[in-house]
Amino acid sequence: MASSVRGGAGGDAGEGEWLKVAELKAMAGAQDPHAKEVDNLTLRRFLRARDQNVGKASTMLLKFVAWRREAVPDGAIPAEQVRSDIADQKVSMAGVDRTGRPVMLAFPARHYSANRDMATFKRFVVYLLDSICARIPRGQEKFLCIVDLKGWGYANCDVRAYIAAIEIMQNYYPERLGKALMIHVPYLFMKAWNMVQPFIDANTKDKFVFIDDKNLEETLKRELEESQVPEMYGGKLTPVPLS
Repeated sequence: MASSVRGGAGGDAGEGEWLKVAELKAMAGAQDPHAKEVDNLTLRRFLRARDQNVGKASTMLLKFVAWRREAVPDGAIPAEQVRSDIADQKVSMAGVDRTGRPVMLAFPARHYSANRDMATFKRFVVYLLDSICARIPRGQEKFLCIVDLKGWGYANCDVRAYIAAIEIMQNYYPERLGKALMIHVPYLFMKAWNMVQPFIDANTKDKFVFIDDKNLEETLKRELEESQVPEMYGGKLTPVPLS
């Protein structure tokens, strides 16, 4: 099973780490031959997600291989299976940040819990994560996400869906999220966030950064070149809805 997402050599690895990658491939491959087909950069991300512990990384990798085989049996989620979520324009692709990582925009206020089917939503999460990871250039391994909560209210609150999305990302796409900028955050959302936080591992939790409205312009200028700031935030870039 080839890796479902590609990335570059972002983050230097010494000889010791590559030896652990080989050890991880052998350990996991002995239990599931499909693990041997996962590329070395992906193996390295699993290793780093488990602080270089080969045994823990092997357990994580084996769960990924089994999950991918069941959740994405054809190697990719067809757009037709998630057409309704795509049509809601919950996610758009933007440019790149100052380090060259691709940028994804998410709009949770366009998601309504009453309309959500969990199985379809999970497929949508896989579809969008595969889409953003496919844009990661050689030399990078991560992406930046801007989560715009403007207009978010009770009708959009879907703690189960948020937990499902985060668990998919941290369990099956380790070391892919570089940073998530949480902007236009209403007070009400923090109550939902407090219910989600216990399900987020420490490494992932540190990547969620809440930005006050007064600091938004400064933050975007720090993260993005002027030409890469989306037009909705005063820039010149026109984001492209996920398709």
